[in-house]
Amino acid sequence: MEIASCSILHSLGFSNNTIAPAINNSNLCLPLKTNLCLLPSFSSTFPRNFNSHGKNLQFNGFSAFSSSSSTQNQNPSQELAVLLEVDGVLMDAYRVGNRQAFNLAFQKLGLDCANWTEPVYSDLIRRSAGNEEKMLVLFFNRIGWPTSLPTSEKESFVRSVLREKKNALEELMLKSLPLRPGVEDFIDDACNKGIPVTILTSYSKSGDKIARSIVEKLGEERLSKIKVVGNEEVEKSLYGQLVFGKGVSSSLDEQLAKEARKAASAEKQRIAEEVASLLKVSVNIDTTSSESLEKIVVALRAGAEIAEVPVYNCVLIAGSKSGLAAAEQIGMPRVVLRSSYTSRAEFPTANAVMDGFGGADLTVSKLCQKQWS
Repeated sequence: MEIASCSILHSLGFSNNTIAPAINNSNLCLPLKTNLCLLPSFSSTFPRNFNSHGKNLQFNGFSAFSSSSSTQNQNPSQELAVLLEVDGVLMDAYRVGNRQAFNLAFQKLGLDCANWTEPVYSDLIRRSAGNEEKMLVLFFNRIGWPTSLPTSEKESFVRSVLREKKNALEELMLKSLPLRPGVEDFIDDACNKGIPVTILTSYSKSGDKIARSIVEKLGEERLSKIKVVGNEEVEKSLYGQLVFGKGVSSSLDEQLAKEARKAASAEKQRIAEEVASLLKVSVNIDTTSSESLEKIVVALRAGAEIAEVPVYNCVLIAGSKSGLAAAEQIGMPRVVLRSSYTSRAEFPTANAVMDGFGGADLTVSKLCQKQWS
């Protein structure tokens, strides 16, 4: 397999001996005879202040290259790429869509006593840290479970509500909920400037299938100019094959380390819940497991690989804290776009926080110039 960015490695004068230590640091077990020039398209190990013929621009600790008159023939796609999340970025479905979907699910199951208003939904989100199963448990613990429901069937009842909610949300997204204002103009502007645009559906909270249905609202002509990275694209990417063991088998040490991280995460969750129970208080803890974070990292690296742009020259437009955390972990610049769900949240690790697309908020020009308001 060859990728277009392999030529970049040779043009920069790197040797296999230069890249090998960086690969070892990424915990990937590669055969000794692996052709290491296949990896630069998703590697974050290139020097961040490397001097090129173009003008070197600082990006809050990251660097990106802008064209000058001496580099007019340089491929713009090697300078900057934009990665867009779906949830909260392409569509603001958190509060309106999810709340409506839950209420439709309650109606479908004949739960007339259940109706989530804005204040109720916001309170449940806050107390559960966004975990929808916990939201349902908290709600029915408060108002009472259906009288005909045996205690042993509470879990299956919650799963049935979530199943109906997912179906309702898919229908809402397909028919009712619009894309965020300005997102189409933003994508058009990026494409017109030769900047690769990649939309990430693989780790969407609503699922790859629903996320793709949202992307389709962009229209066929616009879709022909961008890339969509879902579960299939991630698995087929070079980095995905390495991580998922389809291209290269992971070592025993790597497998043991992964299991240890999962066990530590579960133990931390258990201790936090025990302390909260003893103190009779509710706590908000980070419920993002190391395993799910790793999956997002793989998706981000696959997106950079498909865009044929180094990780540190890709900008993630994020609507989720998990995407933000994964991008920070691999050194990818990140801009948070607030949604109704995150309107009051703080994002100290983001390079910038914007309220929407266009005007005084997020524009392609600001991304190119690294100007933040």
